[in-house]
Amino acid sequence: MPYRVTFVCTGNICRSPMAEWILRHHVEDEGLDVEVDSSGTGGWHVGDEADERTVAALYRAGYRSAHIARQFEAGWFDRYDLIIALDEGHRRALLSMAPDEEARGRIRLLREFDPDARAPDLDVPDPYYGGRADFDLVLEQVEAAVPGLLEEIRAALKER
Repeated sequence: MPYRVTFVCTGNICRSPMAEWILRHHVEDEGLDVEVDSSGTGGWHVGDEADERTVAALYRAGYRSAHIARQFEAGWFDRYDLIIALDEGHRRALLSMAPDEEARGRIRLLREFDPDARAPDLDVPDPYYGGRADFDLVLEQVEAAVPGLLEEIRAALKER
């Protein structure tokens, strides 16, 4: 059974699909048995493709993208080994939906995996109202967290 990771942001068109495709690239390169997807805390963009600026940032960095936005549902907690929030607001929303302590224990902030990120500044900023530099910053922050996230995933896969 694969290890399952999901990323959660607000509308599932900017940050979480970017994180999804970056992690997906790395787990595929390593041949890890990991499924990666993403969703949003809200339903504003359900059915939409990823923001074109997200797709452009991914392509500039050598990643691919194919995405349709969806909203995270409370019944999904059992599906995932790791649920990664992109900011504290997403984390709080997920914690409020979690059915039990075990589910709450699967929720983490992405930047917790970046050794250079320091609390309380662990949010990945929402680039939606910004420009190219804002999307590139999100990409940089996601990439900075990926090595630590991969360590966590590898360790969990070894325990299975």
